[in-house]
Amino acid sequence: MSTILFELGCEELPPKSLKPLRDALQASVIAQLTEADITFDSIKAFAAPRRLALQIQGISDKQPDRSEQKRGPAIKAAFDAEGNLSKALRGSVSSNIPFENSQVLENFFRDSKDEKSNRNFKELIDKINKQGYKEVLEELNQKSISFLTKYGIKISVSGTSKGSYISFEQTIQGQATTELLPAIFQTALDNLPIAKRMRSGASRNEFVRPVQWAVLMQDSAVIDATIQGHQTANQTRGHRFHSPNYHEIAHAGNYEQLLDGLKVVADFDKRQMLIKNQVKALADEVNADAIVPQDLLDEVTALVDFPIALRASFEPRFLQVPQEALISTMQADQKYFCLTDKAGKLQPYFIFITNIESKDPNQIIEGNEKVVRPRLADAEFFFLQDQKQPLFALTESLKTRVFQDKLGTIWEKSERIAKLAAFIAALMQQQGQQIDIDETVRAGILSKADLASSLVGEYPELQGIAGTYYARLNNEPEAVAASLEEQYLPKFSGDVLPQTPIGICLALADRLDTLVGIFAIDQAPTGSKDPFSLRRSAIGILRILIEKQLPINLVALVEQAIKGYSDAEGSKIEKMGDTFTQVMAFLNSRYRAMYTEQGVSVDTIQAVQAINPHMPLDFDQRIRAVQAFSELSQASMLADSNKRVANILAKSEVSVADTVDEALLSESAEQSLYASVLQAQMAVKPLLEQADYTQVLQTLASLDEPLTQFFDNVMVNSEDAALKNNRLALLKQVRALFLTVADISELQL
Repeated sequence: MSTILFELGCEELPPKSLKPLRDALQASVIAQLTEADITFDSIKAFAAPRRLALQIQGISDKQPDRSEQKRGPAIKAAFDAEGNLSKALRGSVSSNIPFENSQVLENFFRDSKDEKSNRNFKELIDKINKQGYKEVLEELNQKSISFLTKYGIKISVSGTSKGSYISFEQTIQGQATTELLPAIFQTALDNLPIAKRMRSGASRNEFVRPVQWAVLMQDSAVIDATIQGHQTANQTRGHRFHSPNYHEIAHAGNYEQLLDGLKVVADFDKRQMLIKNQVKALADEVNADAIVPQDLLDEVTALVDFPIALRASFEPRFLQVPQEALISTMQADQKYFCLTDKAGKLQPYFIFITNIESKDPNQIIEGNEKVVRPRLADAEFFFLQDQKQPLFALTESLKTRVFQDKLGTIWEKSERIAKLAAFIAALMQQQGQQIDIDETVRAGILSKADLASSLVGEYPELQGIAGTYYARLNNEPEAVAASLEEQYLPKFSGDVLPQTPIGICLALADRLDTLVGIFAIDQAPTGSKDPFSLRRSAIGILRILIEKQLPINLVALVEQAIKGYSDAEGSKIEKMGDTFTQVMAFLNSRYRAMYTEQGVSVDTIQAVQAINPHMPLDFDQRIRAVQAFSELSQASMLADSNKRVANILAKSEVSVADTVDEALLSESAEQSLYASVLQAQMAVKPLLEQADYTQVLQTLASLDEPLTQFFDNVMVNSEDAALKNNRLALLKQVRALFLTVADISELQL
């Protein structure tokens, strides 16, 4: 057992790719070592701006020897009538056994003509022919035919129910680990997820950045190899500024310790923890909390070898600018960590990470303050410039800005959003929610106004946020102002939903309008292409209606959205019926993606989709009911019974009646089932009115025993047509009871 060290030194690697490259390198090497049957105790990956490395502890010195067995010809075809090797056996030996040279093969064929060997082999064959392979197989394998023993190859007789045959077995010596490692590491590098590779100088080797050096060691010895065009050695380089020269690695196990002394924290996770601890300490000094998004933290960690955190400040006057704009520019452009007070309000400080241990940190702080000041001033300028006119005035320029060539301007979209949002608000009012329809219309008209602002023009990620700030400055109602930001929620999977009633209306209206319009012009998503993010929008619609407990029918929403494209001049949608059908199908198809992400089984989703509910909240309640039903002991039998009932009814050649003639129920099992059905119908009626689907299925579980007895004792397809039709009617009622919730026959329990 030994320690292996591999390091690839490069020019600075792309910071956003460093962590994925590290993980992919480690995963590939582990997979290849496992496939090669090379064991190891542990593997540790390192990633810093100028290096990717792996340290493998307790690795085996070689692959284990393995036996390779190949099937030869049948016993009967192994020798000819004279007792010589048949062509079949000679050909099998030649093709299946990797002899070192032709002379060995010639020796084998010469030896195989030895009279004694042939006689012994023929005796074994005669014994098999007389007694059968089963009786003598163990004896044969113990003795083993000895033709090739001298060549390290074992020939034995194996048998199956179809007869006996000759099998060849050879021991393959395992390769030394050091012989395999160069190819393993090179393959791992070749398979890294690099979008665009480059070549350096005259070299034909490609990598994400020019390679400067390569290390490959076993303990204290160098493993001679060429990786990425570089001869492996035992020398690495330290920090670009503090320790730029090459340094010898005495032992593969000392790698991390050596680099620590050279001002390189090679462990990505350790380096990241140092950054987090330093940032927190500096934030605590001013009683603030640091905003540390994981993506930004990963990027900053990838930019430095030896992290030093410093705190700087900016003029408090900039705090009048929307803090989202300040945070955006400091994070995206400067890679700074912003500070807020305990209430989340931005403070005039920021923390940055430097890669140099300076003797005069104040100079670095002053330099960063000087750099960030004009960026904050730009944001301030745009914010003040926008305030020279009210938010509503910005809508004028939307009349010339195109939303989509065939769907009109952004202003026209705003008008459609306002009408559809008002329609949704009216539905919410009917359900007892407090919402002002006039304010909803006002919010719809203003919903896209900030797209014409200078601030959003410079910081597109502030759309909606800027509108909320400007609406409050213009003394718009708070419900209107808050909704302008909320209309874009949720922005991604798992994101928060809009909280205010008007925000909910705008979020639904905006997504529905886009969905209907894009489908109407035949630009629906295809494959992985979804330029208008319609899949995400559809799931957003479903999530809002479900999680906000809104019993609103999708049919009504889609129909109203389609109507929004009509005016006095006609409709922008030529095929309204086709558009409606396609949009509804698309929304229904999103249930599967949404629920599988939550861990719901596909068959549960299909069971509910089979009855095609049009209300997402109702759909969700049915999903939860079927999930609970699946846990019942009777669920499996009832699912099978429903399949059987569905098949019987599908094969019926006559129309099955809805009612059962009790007088024709001649068998006690069908009488019992009918009584249970009547009882279940009465029990589930009030439950269905309350949409208590879970309790409905719990109640229907009582049909387990009556259904079992029915199928065990009653012939459905009776020769008496009246009896047959009556029994089909009874099964139809059973089926109808379950279909009030879902198609249980779809369950795979």
